Amino acid sequence: MTRETAAPRKAAARAGPGGQARVGLVLAVACLCQLMVVLDMTVVNVALPSIRAGLGFSVGSLQWVVNAYTLTFGGLLLLGGRAADLAGHRRAALWGFALFGATSLLGGLARSPAELIAARAAQGVAGAVLLPVSLTVITATFPAGPARHRALAIWGATAGAGGAVGVFLGGLLTEELGWRWVLFVNIPVAVAAMALAWISVPDRRAAGRPRLDVAGAALITLAMFSLVFAVVRTDQYAWGSPQTLLPLVVAVAAGGAFAVYEQRFAAAPLVRLGILRDRPLLIACTVIFCIAAGQFGAFYFASLYLQGILGYSPLATGAAFIPFSLGVIAGTIAASRLIPRLGPHLPLLGGLMLAAVGVAWFGQVSPHGTVTSAILGPSILASTGLGLCFVTVAATATSSVIPAEAGLASGLINTCRQCGGSIGLAVLVTVAGSVTRNRTAAGQALPSAITAGYDWAFLVAGVLIASSAAAVLVLFRKRTVGHVGPVPDMERESRSATPGSG
Repeated sequence: MTRETAAPRKAAARAGPGGQARVGLVLAVACLCQLMVVLDMTVVNVALPSIRAGLGFSVGSLQWVVNAYTLTFGGLLLLGGRAADLAGHRRAALWGFALFGATSLLGGLARSPAELIAARAAQGVAGAVLLPVSLTVITATFPAGPARHRALAIWGATAGAGGAVGVFLGGLLTEELGWRWVLFVNIPVAVAAMALAWISVPDRRAAGRPRLDVAGAALITLAMFSLVFAVVRTDQYAWGSPQTLLPLVVAVAAGGAFAVYEQRFAAAPLVRLGILRDRPLLIACTVIFCIAAGQFGAFYFASLYLQGILGYSPLATGAAFIPFSLGVIAGTIAASRLIPRLGPHLPLLGGLMLAAVGVAWFGQVSPHGTVTSAILGPSILASTGLGLCFVTVAATATSSVIPAEAGLASGLINTCRQCGGSIGLAVLVTVAGSVTRNRTAAGQALPSAITAGYDWAFLVAGVLIASSAAAVLVLFRKRTVGHVGPVPDMERESRSATPGSG
């Protein structure tokens, strides 16, 4: 056992009442990191009409309130994850919270579209630091096994329910206090989180003198920026247009150059490419990409359906997602109890199938539907499945990663989530728009044509999630070749629960 691996185990073993309290505070910090990022990705969406009226955004420029955040957040996630390893967990958390609070204040005080877009871009930088830290501190603090499973269940519930809570909170704040408060609300949370991080999070960092691979960081950041930039504009430009193809080519070229540089030339690689051969981490990245590709789109179209077709207010729309939040919480609790008994892959497969069926079930919406008939049942089924997936994916990803590379692994996972969500949403918007145009051209009434497009988008989203189940079956059954060292805890649990697998 390495010194990095043994440290959290020894700390947990000797923790008395005070030690347990400190561990609880560490978990609270991790959940606050997760919650702030997830909330900010959804809470602003509900306020967009008010923001447009308040600051005089044009129709074309309004989307950059969301895209500016998405661009910097997705582009810097991998760099942010590595920064947590090099700078130290406490320091990274403090920097992230401080920047998030400061940029929220600037955004809330914005007097022009340019000021708000700049503040949102800076918020994305803070999010790219905070989100990897949230999983990193859990991996470094809780030893693999039941303690980590319980922590991941709470962390997963925070992540899953945060999106739905963000929709509700955004509607409430916008209607009662004004759109600026969807940004101001982050400030007291950031201050409280900084205080908790200062007293509880160890300043653990990678061994040796911290070195940042500047060239590698520049290449991977360029690749991620270009990819996200191309994808977020596909609502304006076709997939085959030069405006989309050119940044995609840049992303592929920069990504290839990054891989070559890291493998052959980097003295202190930003990404140890060998980590990509870690089978549990590979499974986690594959699954989270597919889940995000389906989930982000389903959430988007469900919100559009409630407000655009059924005429719900932002606050009522948020309330309609409360059952989704409860389902995620139930799924994460179930996962934390099932993993020690069955291993990770059976709950993961079950969760994926529940989520896929639930999301596809959304594909029955119609102009004359109701929340009970079109939203409630699918929400409960899909959210329970997603809750099972969130915990098992995180547990699988962290099962064989040493604490010194926890930030890197977290950055990889969250990069896959962001890329999957961005690409999946763009694909589903294209599908829905194509179906709607074809139905309208054929003479179908506009509300029916729009919901037909939503139906197809939901069905494709369900297929995307289901496809990851096939990947899980293949990757779990392929035996790891050339595995060195002890079998990771999660793999041992999986093999003991299902002989012959692995």
